[in-house]
Amino acid sequence: MSVHEPPLLYDARDGVATITLNRPEHRNALDLAMCEALLAAARAAAADDALRLVFVRGAGGAFCAGADLKERRRMDEQAVLARRLRGLFAYEALEQLPMPVVALVDGAAVGSGVEITAACDFAIATSRAQFWTPEALWGTVGATQRLARIVGRRLAKDMMFSGRRLDAAAALQAGLVTRVVEPHALADAARALADTLVKAPPLAVRLAKRCIDRSVQPGGRGALAEELLAIEDNLAGSDWRAGIAGFGEKA
Repeated sequence: MSVHEPPLLYDARDGVATITLNRPEHRNALDLAMCEALLAAARAAAADDALRLVFVRGAGGAFCAGADLKERRRMDEQAVLARRLRGLFAYEALEQLPMPVVALVDGAAVGSGVEITAACDFAIATSRAQFWTPEALWGTVGATQRLARIVGRRLAKDMMFSGRRLDAAAALQAGLVTRVVEPHALADAARALADTLVKAPPLAVRLAKRCIDRSVQPGGRGALAEELLAIEDNLAGSDWRAGIAGFGEKA
C-alpha cells in the first residue's frame, strides 16, 4: 500500500456496503486515522437508506492486529485518551447501525480487532482466524465489555489475563463467530448472505435487529462508561508506556 492510500476503504453498491481496514503492511493495526475513517464510514452507512447490509473486513492477511502501539508510544496520556475515545466512538457507531453488520474475519483479530468483531451483529470467520485480547498483559485496558457479553465473563477473563487465543473452532463454540468457512469460500459465503438480505424486507430486518439488541444489552452504555473510567485510571496510575514498549512489532 502506498503512503497516500487511505487507511480504510468504503464501498457501497446494490444495497451492500463494505468497510475494508486498509493498512495491510501493519496488519491493519488501528491508528487514529483509521479510527476517524471507521467512524466516518459508519456514519455514511447510517445515512444511506438504500443499504441492506454492511460487511467489515481486513485487507491482506489479517483482520486487525489491534491498536497501533508504535503510534501510541509517541503519544502522551491526553493523546492516548483522545485516540481511545475515537476508537470507542467508532465501535459504538458501528454497533448502532440500523441494518445488519457482519464481520468477515480472515487471519488475526487482536484487541481492537476483537472489539470490531464484537460490535458487528455476527461474524463469519475462516478456519485460519484467531482471536485474542492481550490488553491487560500489555499494561492497558480495553475489550472488557462486548467480549464478556458475547462469550461470558469467565472466558473473557481467561483471554484477558492469560493471553489465551481462540482459533476459529473455539470462537465458534464460544459464540464469538457464528460460521466458519475455508479461506477460499469466504467471498462466496458473503455473497450468499448479501443475496438473502438484499431481498428481505428492510423494515422487518431493522426492527428485528433493534428488538434483539434491546432485549439482550440493556446495560451496554453504563458498561462503556465503566471502561472509560478504567482507561483514565490506568493512564494516570500505571507505567503503561513500559508495558507496551516490547509489543509494537508483535501486535
